[in-house]
Amino acid sequence: MPELFGHTRAHVGPRHALITADNHVNSSIPGVSGATAVVLVSPAMGASVAQTLLTFESGGAARIAASDVQTFGYVMQGSASVSIDGKKRTLRSGGYFYCPAGSEWGLSGPKRGTRLTLFQKKYAALPGVKAPGALFGEESRVKGTPFLGDPAANLQVLLPDLPGFDMAVNLFAYQPGGHLPFVEIHIMEHGLVMLSGEGVYRLEDSWYPVKAGDSIWMAPYCAQWFVAMGKVPARYLYYKDVNRAAL
Repeated sequence: MPELFGHTRAHVGPRHALITADNHVNSSIPGVSGATAVVLVSPAMGASVAQTLLTFESGGAARIAASDVQTFGYVMQGSASVSIDGKKRTLRSGGYFYCPAGSEWGLSGPKRGTRLTLFQKKYAALPGVKAPGALFGEESRVKGTPFLGDPAANLQVLLPDLPGFDMAVNLFAYQPGGHLPFVEIHIMEHGLVMLSGEGVYRLEDSWYPVKAGDSIWMAPYCAQWFVAMGKVPARYLYYKDVNRAAL
């Protein structure tokens, strides 16, 4: 029982963090009822994005007022009805939505145990470019492509690659032994949740064993690399900021 000795795989530092399911502590979020909420990534740790895990009871609900914050939501398991400015869709596991800044969104009728990952950030408008509108999607309808030609690493781009979007959210799937081809160092920040499988993530000068349920934050220019291990594919959902000038 390692918890008796204060052991954890988690780490929170100034430029990266790993938080495991064993570390979760619930928060109260205005507009969310009949659900547990765990804020995994936030500006309190130095991030510019917030990543939140919501787990609903039957009869739970959410109603989030319009603001300058945009929201991407991904259904990890279960099902619920999601509305954005009156437009409503039933989303099941693998379904997702994008609510632009200036719009309100809500969730109702969740199946007990429905879990969502949210990525939220303030929208940075681009002069002369129209801001994106509301969007609903299903990962099963998004074609994947081998990452840099490697069939062991499959990438699905969930949001349109258009200049109006200042965030991207993607799914990455690796066959056992699949890995990023090099250590990445770039301006984009990441929030990430492991959906299935396991592997090892390099974050700066540390290597972390990771598995389904773990969440990771990577600051801009955090050195990063991943390899899938075990006997089943590893998948993760991740956010990054895009399409805006450095200055």
